[in-house]
Amino acid sequence: MSSQLSVGVGRGDITPEIGAILQGYAPGRPATSIHDHLHFTAFAFEQDGVRAIVATAELCQIGEPMMGKIRHAMEESSGVPYDNIIVSSTHTHSGPVSWHTPGNYPVDYDYLYNKLVPETAKAAADAVSSLRPAVMGVGVTQSDVGVNRRELTLDGKIILGQDPEGSYDPTMTVVSFREPDGKPIGNMIHYGAHNTGSGKNPEITRDWSGVMIDRLEAESGGVTAFFNGCEGDCGPRLANGKTTGNLQLALELGGRAAIDAVRAWRSIREWRPGCGLRVSTDRVDVFRKPLPTLEESEARLKELGDPEKLKGTGLRESEYKTVLERIRAVKENIEIPDSLEIAQTIVSVGPVAFLPIPFETFSGITLRISRHSPFAHTLSLSNGNGANGYFPTQDQLCRGGYEVWMFSSMRPRPFRDDSDQHYVTESVKLLQKLFEADK
Repeated sequence: MSSQLSVGVGRGDITPEIGAILQGYAPGRPATSIHDHLHFTAFAFEQDGVRAIVATAELCQIGEPMMGKIRHAMEESSGVPYDNIIVSSTHTHSGPVSWHTPGNYPVDYDYLYNKLVPETAKAAADAVSSLRPAVMGVGVTQSDVGVNRRELTLDGKIILGQDPEGSYDPTMTVVSFREPDGKPIGNMIHYGAHNTGSGKNPEITRDWSGVMIDRLEAESGGVTAFFNGCEGDCGPRLANGKTTGNLQLALELGGRAAIDAVRAWRSIREWRPGCGLRVSTDRVDVFRKPLPTLEESEARLKELGDPEKLKGTGLRESEYKTVLERIRAVKENIEIPDSLEIAQTIVSVGPVAFLPIPFETFSGITLRISRHSPFAHTLSLSNGNGANGYFPTQDQLCRGGYEVWMFSSMRPRPFRDDSDQHYVTESVKLLQKLFEADK
């Protein structure tokens, strides 16, 4: 007979002060008010002496080394091993600057150290202290609140808009937990789309996902959180035909997402006891191209033009600095590792596997992982346990556009063009290994 699964939930308020600089669009814009509060929500799992935490922060994203500090703080407060902790983010651009992006405002380290880290530690401790026997249900529905955002214009350019024919994952999954007597514990909503409908909005907000979270929480009675999936090339399908707008457009879409989430939750027909908790830790490499030659880098500097004229241009100024790094690396024979080593944690609960990916992942990657995974529900988490920018599929590199430019231009040694295929193959191997662990 299967042993009993226990689940607990903890939540911390991570809302910054009014006046905090907001991440993303219109760099440097200060928050003028709080529309809705931001949270950090942690789900703790325990079975057969194994404990794990899967958590989500209502922030844009969190990179290293801050992600490591957060996970260590959660380990210290909860007793859950560092390697058994997954932390992702919802990718709202209406929260504080939590990660450095080219051309953006400096990271708000005062907020991260004095607000975020203590609240994440508290949420983790609360989640573990509230562990109780649980049964699990999984509901799935199709949702069109997301859309591919890489719009191809008539003259062949990629802009941030809506591409109705482009790749995106329409699957919305709700993983729900309650006590054996039916008392609600919590819900995890998984869907992939940029959480950026509010655009340059000056109010602090969870964006469109907030309406969805609140509605399912009220409907079910359990603490509810959003876990973002393949959002790299996907955005919110706003009524203005774009994937950015204003707060009103974001709230409108949130209402549609709420209907979908409630429908998925209501579709649950089976509640499983003793689901089986498993954790694996391994390594996946994302390989880099050779360092560009001195001639190639000097030619690119010439194309970029006068550095004085690039100041304040954000992305182009950042690329200029990257090219200078390449030149210095060649001239001074500075060694850059052949790959980015990713410490890969996977947590599975019954038929559901949580796979953190430390990138803004294109939908083609996670769709392929899900298709080949042995788990019935493989929930990839963009910006999970770190953030390394965009991760496009190889077929999109020839199209260019903002995401591809970031992938190709913002590192001294760019990743290889076939990085997506290698990552899919290695991730599926790890999922297969975890699935067969108890057999």
